[in-house]
Amino acid sequence: FPSNKSSGSKKQKQQQRIRKEKPQQHNFTHRLLAAALKSHSGNISCMDFSSNGKYLATCADDRTVRIWSTKDFLQREHRSMRANVELDHATLVRFSPDCRAFIVWLANGDTLRVFKMTKREDGGYTFTATSEDFPKKHKAPVIDIGIADTGKFIMTASSDTTVLIWSLKGQVLSTINTNQMNNTHAAVSPCGRFVASCGFTPDVKVWEVCFGKKGEFQEVARAFELKGHSAAVHSFAFSNDSRRMASVSKDGTWKLWDTDVEYKKQQDPYLLRTGRFEEAAGAALCRLALSPDAQVLALASDSSIHLYNTRRGEKEECFERVHGECIADLSFDITGRFLASCGDRAVRLFHNTPGHRAVVEEMQGLLKRASNDSTRQRLQQQLTQAQEALKRPDAED
Repeated sequence: FPSNKSSGSKKQKQQQRIRKEKPQQHNFTHRLLAAALKSHSGNISCMDFSSNGKYLATCADDRTVRIWSTKDFLQREHRSMRANVELDHATLVRFSPDCRAFIVWLANGDTLRVFKMTKREDGGYTFTATSEDFPKKHKAPVIDIGIADTGKFIMTASSDTTVLIWSLKGQVLSTINTNQMNNTHAAVSPCGRFVASCGFTPDVKVWEVCFGKKGEFQEVARAFELKGHSAAVHSFAFSNDSRRMASVSKDGTWKLWDTDVEYKKQQDPYLLRTGRFEEAAGAALCRLALSPDAQVLALASDSSIHLYNTRRGEKEECFERVHGECIADLSFDITGRFLASCGDRAVRLFHNTPGHRAVVEEMQGLLKRASNDSTRQRLQQQLTQAQEALKRPDAED
């Protein structure tokens, strides 16, 4: 039957075309891989964990922002809620401190947009963009955004030397010129007091954003600098309590710093550890994430991730070819249980086994020195928990 044959070959051709158009999903397996979150139909450029630990936000060039529930990470199904970005797409995303809104940077609009999150009766959320976007102020592409945990200001940084401090209503409070030739990374500290930036110069600069007793903006004042690298700094990160910082440079090293200093009395941060990371020397860009307790440093170069114990300075794990493309973002969740990375259409979540190992080492050392019973009991409890987590990383809390 010739007619059937021709329709059959037509069908085959259609299927071949569909197969060709659909990009090959990058497959990656590892014993420490906890989950892969796959709902985006475009490449993910940025992600952010909410301060209450309940959600992960991701944005991609498919014109959507997805909000994932962290309690589903170890489940078979990974549900996500979708917010559509009308006639544009978001390149950067950050949750508000109260977790009732998030901000995005618009790729084409070149500006900041705020989305309100309203809880529905069924437990889901409705996402509504506020009526007006922020005014356009940057002259170069924006590389980072952040919101202070105090809720007092928003930070945006572009690839020239500009960092802007905004009020939550979209008014520019201050313009910082970093004098670093170009900015490669900028961030707001978790405590919400500082903004920092790095770039072509071999230092990380940190400023304090000062407010009066009634909450009125006063000034942006130089706080301190991380000095010690001999080449451009790729990136940096803060620990959860803002008392530690880590940096990675084109000089092929990473450094861990004690930043809990009296900078108003001109006290400089203390260098605690320097480690080698040769990949940073030739890389166009390195991503860096510091675990909340500063025990583990994650460094991403191209599509691979390297984990270091910051106390010993030794490499603990290496995950190669994690994504089909260069890693775009890297972050620990607020509990320090997981490390998340994105670099194609998926987010990959890893068990932070080096973190549990570091806690075991620390608790064993403290136990030897513990003088009273209640301290010994508390330390033993923490040690047992960390040992259990090492044995069964997939166990629910």
